[in-house]
Amino acid sequence: MKLLKYLAFFLLTICMTGQELHQNKEKNLWNNFTYDAGNMFGSVGYAYSRPFHWKGDDWANFGYLTGGTLLLFTVDDGLNKWKNGFNQDIPDVIMDYGHEYGSPENNYMLTGGVYLAGLFTKNEKLRRTGVLLISSATAGGFLQQVSKRTIGRARPKSGASSGTFDPLHLDRVYNYDSFPSGHAMLAFSNAYAIAKQFKSPWVKGGLYAVGMIPGLVRVMDDFHWVSDVAFSTVLSIFIVESIDRYLDSKYDEKYNDRKPKNVSWNLSFGPNTLGVSLHF
Repeated sequence: MKLLKYLAFFLLTICMTGQELHQNKEKNLWNNFTYDAGNMFGSVGYAYSRPFHWKGDDWANFGYLTGGTLLLFTVDDGLNKWKNGFNQDIPDVIMDYGHEYGSPENNYMLTGGVYLAGLFTKNEKLRRTGVLLISSATAGGFLQQVSKRTIGRARPKSGASSGTFDPLHLDRVYNYDSFPSGHAMLAFSNAYAIAKQFKSPWVKGGLYAVGMIPGLVRVMDDFHWVSDVAFSTVLSIFIVESIDRYLDSKYDEKYNDRKPKNVSWNLSFGPNTLGVSLHF
């Protein structure tokens, strides 16, 4: 949480300077950096303001997200018991990766590295990717930190049921900070943003699969319920898409797929089966 506060303050103090300097014809390293930092700050504000501009389809997608999450709420306890039958069989390397990669510190090391590579090589597309990564992580990270304290949902490891809540705490109450999942949100935001660089559905699918590992690992280790991770994963898509549209007006470089995204949910039921799929 402190890391997010420091980053927000840093962006705020230099964003106005960056916007002014970017108007100069000669764009040096400092000009680019301050301009990008201003866009990071602007991106977060833009993402948070979007619900005030939503129209019919946007509210429908939010309804699908809410309905799908509530549906998973009803089976969280059953899914948690079911995964206990095989969670010990998952290799340690996958478990370690899932816990470490989604942490804020490691996340900002990765996203910062991508941005700095683009900045020093003067590659605008890579710079923009870094801005998208950092902005999405900041927007999602702050939102999930506030939500954890507001909602106060019990983690599986607390021993309480999925319907147990202890809400409205200014200070974080451990084991009652399950919803949403920060690891899932940060990891899938990265995967989804990086996948925008590629046209191949196989590459995109591979990145999405890797991005889902931290969320699933947190379920396996009793840190989160399935609904926590599902909600966080889909919300990260909304955040990345929103910020990406904002950055379209700030950078000349565009990504491969510029067609509007249509999000649809499909539910499937069968004997001992409940399926929820999201197409985007």
